[in-house]
Amino acid sequence: MADSAAATSQALAGSAGPHILDNPALAALTGPHARFAERRGRVLRYPVDVSPWLALPDEPDARDWADAAALAGPGAEVPLLGFSGEAPEDWEITFRVEGVQLVDDGLVAEPDAEAVPLGPADVPEMFDLVARTQPGPFLPRTIELGTYLGIRRDGALIAMAGERLHPPGWTEISAVCTDPAHRGEGLATRLIRAVAHGIRERGETPFLHTGAQNTNAIRLYESLGFRLRRRTAFGAARAPEHLAGDRAAVPLA
Repeated sequence: MADSAAATSQALAGSAGPHILDNPALAALTGPHARFAERRGRVLRYPVDVSPWLALPDEPDARDWADAAALAGPGAEVPLLGFSGEAPEDWEITFRVEGVQLVDDGLVAEPDAEAVPLGPADVPEMFDLVARTQPGPFLPRTIELGTYLGIRRDGALIAMAGERLHPPGWTEISAVCTDPAHRGEGLATRLIRAVAHGIRERGETPFLHTGAQNTNAIRLYESLGFRLRRRTAFGAARAPEHLAGDRAAVPLA
């Protein structure tokens, strides 16, 4: 298998137009995650119990925003990943946080003997760990997006990490969290490397997102072999209360 870091560097250096990771939710929902996609016109989203992300086209027009509003529902809050344009006047921007996107550029990926696969039966414990650590959105069916690994001590789940967005050739590492009582033990590092190992075994490249102000996490990721690819944003906007049109959302595949 070709060296992942070299392939990543070559792909990024040789990209003349928009990169597939510039709109990763759209790339995932029209690619490996097409089975999850709900669509209206050019707008796609995950089922609301899988992931909150809604994907707009790269340059949405008025019809796209109308479709996004209809897909989300009147007055619904729509999370927007990486969108840097202007929303229509009848949409309310509810928050915006600067973020960063990092890609594998020399990560040491390796399995971990203590990391065990997590499945649907583990979701209640995963919810409890997420509630205590706040790594980001985690919903009842998020585990269906990819592989999740955890580390247990005395039977209790104390750390986990898994896969989220899946654009062609890439997989996002997400939900990296450790019980506060076990921080400083290197568990996050071990799980990131173990999840990355599974991604690399498929011939794909790991990437991840975090907040631009989360300097400790960025420092950790860079020390492991990730590098900054681009600055991005996490935001949300509230759809108008009164919608026009009656076209129904349809699955993409």
